[in-house]
Amino acid sequence: MMHTLTPLHATTDSPAALVGKPLFASIAAWLTRFTDAGPPALAALNTLRAEVAPATCSGGGAPIRFSAPDPAITSYEAHIFASGEVPTRSHDWHDAFNALAWCAWPRSKACCNRLHVEEIHARSAAGLGGRGPVRDALTQFDECGIVVVSSAPEIPALLAAHEWEEVFWRRRQTLQHSTRFLIFGHGSWDQLRAPFFGLCAKALYRVVAPDWHTLDEPARLADTDAWLAQELNTLRHRLSTRAFSPLPLLGIPGLTPANESADYYADSRQFRPRRQR
Repeated sequence: MMHTLTPLHATTDSPAALVGKPLFASIAAWLTRFTDAGPPALAALNTLRAEVAPATCSGGGAPIRFSAPDPAITSYEAHIFASGEVPTRSHDWHDAFNALAWCAWPRSKACCNRLHVEEIHARSAAGLGGRGPVRDALTQFDECGIVVVSSAPEIPALLAAHEWEEVFWRRRQTLQHSTRFLIFGHGSWDQLRAPFFGLCAKALYRVVAPDWHTLDEPARLADTDAWLAQELNTLRHRLSTRAFSPLPLLGIPGLTPANESADYYADSRQFRPRRQR
């Protein structure tokens, strides 16, 4: 299911060197542009956005652009909502992946931004302090969210039930032919540069018709972006960090050579059974 591309003249620590690695397929075409060592400069990110996602707007409708962080900004989400300016450190991996997420998921990122600001206003009107569970959930998904899209309904059901060995090993072939793992969280992309034991994402699951897989990469991503924005909007009044399902990323075929053995999935430190509520 993964597309393997080989960037030309890319250094081993450049964004282009990530092309061909699992879970970077949705942004691979953009990563190929950045062949120099280290993450791209702020100007390069804005050039990319203007070319591939020129209509991207904040939750408040302001055109998105990436700008140097301003210490005077007191509310990150409110600032983006009103101005469209996304504070972005130049030559920073984490912030560069956030910029790429705005290009890849424009509707969903705008939805998250709007929901943040709506919750800020709602809590203020109610006299409540702190961030609250809705904003905590939105931030968690923004950092480490993943959308699992499958044309085999049993796959999302098994993943949500934490039947790790069943889905990742016994139904491995079905998984590989029916399911796509689309990273939303920019923090997860940053961590996937050097995956580590226990690396986990927070998942939402989507079941699609088999012909969804006939779409090309940009069309699949745009279709899922529209779905995700609607799903987050639907969930907004009952969002909490429990709204998302934990997904151990190193269980996905291809993420590590170690998972080519059934024994790998018996380690409950990483593949934990579902808690009984």
